[in-house]
Amino acid sequence: MLDYRFIVENLDAVKANIKNRCMDADADALVRLFKKRTELVTSLQELQRNRNENAAAMKAKLDPDLRQKLIEDGKKIKENIAIAEDKLRVIEAELTTEAKRIPNMAHPDAPIGKEDKDNLECKRFGEPTTFDFEPKDHVILGQELDIIDFDTARKVAGPKFYYLKNEGVFLELALVRYALDILQKKGFTPLITPDIAKDEILDGIGFNPRGPESNVYGLEGEQSCLIGTAEISLGGYFANEIISKDKLPLKMAGLSHCFRREAGAAGQFSKGLYRVHQFTKLEMFVYCLPEQSESIHEQLRLIEEEIFSGLEIPFRVVDTCTGDLGGPAYRKWDIEAWMPGRNGGEWGEVTSTSNCTDYQARRLNIRYRDEDGNHFVHMLNGTAIAVSRAIISILENFQLKDGRVRIPSALVPYCGFEYIEHKKS
Repeated sequence: MLDYRFIVENLDAVKANIKNRCMDADADALVRLFKKRTELVTSLQELQRNRNENAAAMKAKLDPDLRQKLIEDGKKIKENIAIAEDKLRVIEAELTTEAKRIPNMAHPDAPIGKEDKDNLECKRFGEPTTFDFEPKDHVILGQELDIIDFDTARKVAGPKFYYLKNEGVFLELALVRYALDILQKKGFTPLITPDIAKDEILDGIGFNPRGPESNVYGLEGEQSCLIGTAEISLGGYFANEIISKDKLPLKMAGLSHCFRREAGAAGQFSKGLYRVHQFTKLEMFVYCLPEQSESIHEQLRLIEEEIFSGLEIPFRVVDTCTGDLGGPAYRKWDIEAWMPGRNGGEWGEVTSTSNCTDYQARRLNIRYRDEDGNHFVHMLNGTAIAVSRAIISILENFQLKDGRVRIPSALVPYCGFEYIEHKKS
């Protein structure tokens, strides 16, 4: 969350940012609560001083009447302190609730808008794939090549789940290892993370762990949820800890399953593997000094570009508009791959990378120590490979006229084959 004093001192800018991000938050309410808390803290400190003075006076030799008066005054002061502390707890809880609704400030260069059309294209790799035949979408290709089974998964787990089969299994593992090898060479520590996180960690990262609008799967009877991304499990790694400055930046690569309820949306954009309830993802996460975060954010985007250019998949980079940043991100870039089977050929998001500055660190109380004391770190995240969407891109861009799919050359050493072939009947 934002620093309270920053909000008070920059109220107009904060309110404009809330409007630009199309979010529901009340900065004026936070300012009122902050001032009320300040008054209560001042009043409580005065009562505590009175208590200390009363206690000091009791140590002197006093006549019985004066001692009795001090005892009665002390009891009254104690009661008033208890009342003031209760009021302060209530106000602080309300203040925290309001603060969590207020989004991070947006980068001044982030395009203002609320829909995909408002995103700004910054770069393009390759051009949309063309064919001398009518291309198929990944759903048809996956079924014809017997590598994806939606029907059985629907019977076993419900809609928007899938089985990978045959070469599809090796393709997933190849994508993960391909990206992991790139990240390890760039100094990322590889981890396989838990698929569950406590509600307090999700809340700290900026996800709503409960409620009808939540996209998170809560575990019944537990104050925990299935993670929607390893950003959660990696972001919670140093919760309530102080990191030595000389260890920054800390770069982590987390492999996990991801679980999302949002997949129920109907329509072409959620077809097949594009929006599912469970998928595998390799996530980049960085803890760094404030002065490092903008340059590291660009490094994360360049890594994503390297991964997808190495896969020979046409893509473009977009600077995400303010209305699509979510709460924590200061700036976000998306990579959108060309998907020939998406509504006759369209760009579809395959990765994103966000600089969340100190917004998440304040909520999770993650700091670094230097000679001047303790300060909040900056935290960044970025998708290395969201496997299901990468598979869409490969199947649809590398399909051949005879129905086979060519494997990108960078993946052949990991897969062990060059083509996904039709199965012999």
